[in-house]
Amino acid sequence: MIVLKSPRELKLMREAGRIVAITLAALAERIKPGISTAQLEGWAVEIIRKHKAIPSFKGYRGYPGAICVCVNREVVHGIPRKGRILREGDIVSIDVGVIYRGYHGDAAITVGVGEISDEARWLIEVTKGALKAGIAAARAGNRLGDVSWAIQSYAESRGYNVVREYTGHGIGRQMHEEPQVPNFGQPHKGVVLKPGMTFALEPMVTKGSGEVKVLKDGWTVVTKDGALAAHFEHTVAVTDGEAEILTKL
Repeated sequence: MIVLKSPRELKLMREAGRIVAITLAALAERIKPGISTAQLEGWAVEIIRKHKAIPSFKGYRGYPGAICVCVNREVVHGIPRKGRILREGDIVSIDVGVIYRGYHGDAAITVGVGEISDEARWLIEVTKGALKAGIAAARAGNRLGDVSWAIQSYAESRGYNVVREYTGHGIGRQMHEEPQVPNFGQPHKGVVLKPGMTFALEPMVTKGSGEVKVLKDGWTVVTKDGALAAHFEHTVAVTDGEAEILTKL
């Protein structure tokens, strides 16, 4: 069942989203060669708690980290580690979720570490553009397939592929609510969008085949062909006009 959010609930989700945005902005500023992904997690937890929120991911279905940090070929669910050191030229995806007064916010960004290649830079820009296209399609009266198709077509028209095994999702009192929001689909198909619906849209894009596998840690998802991957995400609310981005400053 898809839960429509009341104005009060949207207000709480806005605050959860603002805390996510503050956290991601602070982490992006601190990324440089030589830091560990565990340091990023430590900073994130400190910021989230300062704003009287709780990390959503810690312990969720047994996940051991408070945030997800993925480097280069890693797509999603990368576990922060002391020994995972960022190097010049890497790209790093950071996924942050928080709970504020019972409601979730969820967003992700991908940034470069120092100077990065043109290949990496274009991948980041295309993934960011795919998310923007999906948000633009998330309008009342459109269908869920319109959002999925907007993401897919944006990436594929530029020579990239979306990862199909992992999707966006509804969000609210639970981190994962109905419906799933694939990053591929058919326009004019699926659920009709209505004001009050809230989704976490999250394209995961690669220049490679898009096929993925899970590492032995049971969590970290990587591209099978070793291609770089990028990940952007926003929590959005469907309104009577343009979708509202809840995870922004």
